[in-house]
Amino acid sequence: MSRHAAIELDFADGVYTFRLGLSEIEELERKRDLSIFEIVERLRVRQCRLQDISEVIRIGLIGGGMVPVDAMALVKRYVDERPLDESRDVAYGIGLAALMRVHTNEVESPPGEAKAARSKGSTSPQSGAAPR
Repeated sequence: MSRHAAIELDFADGVYTFRLGLSEIEELERKRDLSIFEIVERLRVRQCRLQDISEVIRIGLIGGGMVPVDAMALVKRYVDERPLDESRDVAYGIGLAALMRVHTNEVESPPGEAKAARSKGSTSPQSGAAPR
């Protein structure tokens, strides 16, 4: 099953899953006192701060399923000890995934459940019905 807004990226010593779902975005916005749109724009134009980069990566790792203490250790080691622009690219990718995908705090429904919803006349985008 895939989760909305999840993305796999090369970071640190491997490939990790990052996710900024709604609750992660709320935490990020609260910690940075900026909207997700402002954070992503700052990352895009390279006018971001170290905390913008490290918090997007840390919270994204936690949203992707990592234990918070492990996420903090990776960020301390690989953001603090590597070129910042390398980490900025990772943070920007995480932010874009959050903005470009449907958000939910739930795991995507198995295919059988989506099919059942369509057969019940659902007007969700999954069903193919045009909004009115």
